[in-house]
Amino acid sequence: MNDFDPLNNLFPKPREEIINMQSYSAPLENRRNLLRLDFNENTLGPSPKVLEALQAIKLDEISIYPEYNFLKKFLCGKYLDSRKFSNDEIGIFNGADAAINAIFNCFGEKDQIFLTTNPTFGYYSPCAEIRGMKKISCSYIGENFLFPIEEFREKIIKHNPKLIFICNPNNPTGTVLSSHEIINLANINKDSLIVVDELYEKFNGDSLLESIDFEKNKNILIIQSLSKTAGLAGLRIGFTFGNKSLIQYINKVTGPYDVNSFAITAALAALKDKSYIDNYVLEVKKAREWILNKFKSTKIRTHFSGGNYFLIWPKKDPKILIKQMREKGILIRSMENKKDIGNSIRVSIGTKEQMIFFWDNYKILDLKN
Repeated sequence: MNDFDPLNNLFPKPREEIINMQSYSAPLENRRNLLRLDFNENTLGPSPKVLEALQAIKLDEISIYPEYNFLKKFLCGKYLDSRKFSNDEIGIFNGADAAINAIFNCFGEKDQIFLTTNPTFGYYSPCAEIRGMKKISCSYIGENFLFPIEEFREKIIKHNPKLIFICNPNNPTGTVLSSHEIINLANINKDSLIVVDELYEKFNGDSLLESIDFEKNKNILIIQSLSKTAGLAGLRIGFTFGNKSLIQYINKVTGPYDVNSFAITAALAALKDKSYIDNYVLEVKKAREWILNKFKSTKIRTHFSGGNYFLIWPKKDPKILIKQMREKGILIRSMENKKDIGNSIRVSIGTKEQMIFFWDNYKILDLKN
């Protein structure tokens, strides 16, 4: 009888960690046909070659389990111009979220320490809570949200964390930590696994993936995906890169066919059209400079940094502004539950044309009141 839920007696009681955990709030429904500046997605959609590849899928390809060798081979030889990978250094997942969950499945232990920054991507914490880990965090420094490098070092030495997550550039502050500093942190304690979430790296540069030697730096794992740049958020595909033994352990806790055939086909088509991705990233960077200059002419507090997003502290109540912008067809996101930025709004950056549309509406709704 002790295993049954005392509230309704209809099913076994969940683990205490599940009962007490804070759920991660995923994107809301009904976001189509609006300018989506709320979840940092690609605002144009993928390369037309992705749609062509998906339309060319044959019925008998759908009726068999997915195969990953073609994508793996491409990732090994052509994912980066600057280096090659071995097949064993790459993991393929149903989005970066699934990669994060798998890492916690593999290494997250009850009462072990999980270290990260705050505020950061909201999915890390529930993953740690599910496994009963003890979370400790470091706040970003000052109004420019500098990385708390000294405090981070001290906590690694003092607490010997099992898992360390660094979102780089950080979502939502855009804070960037150099590849050199990440390597130095990893060398403090080789028993700590440092996971570097590089989903927004293309909008900043200095990817650790370009230069890292996974034989020398065995306790570093890098996550990337095709959601933010290639426009494949709806198909869910992400990658991990790390030492081959590390990847082998993580693969043990994933299903044999977690990534579907459509995602594999789309990923290959997207990656083969590298110029489309590069041009989109360049367009976002130009739009970032344009909207930054617009805000410089105001007294509105803003924060621009490494990602395809920025923070604003509006004159009016953020909830009211978000509602009014939605009525104009523009989605932006409240940061009300985020430490140190609770009165701000995060705005994703799209093309210059899209940011002009955002600005024309924002200045009427917030600056003229």
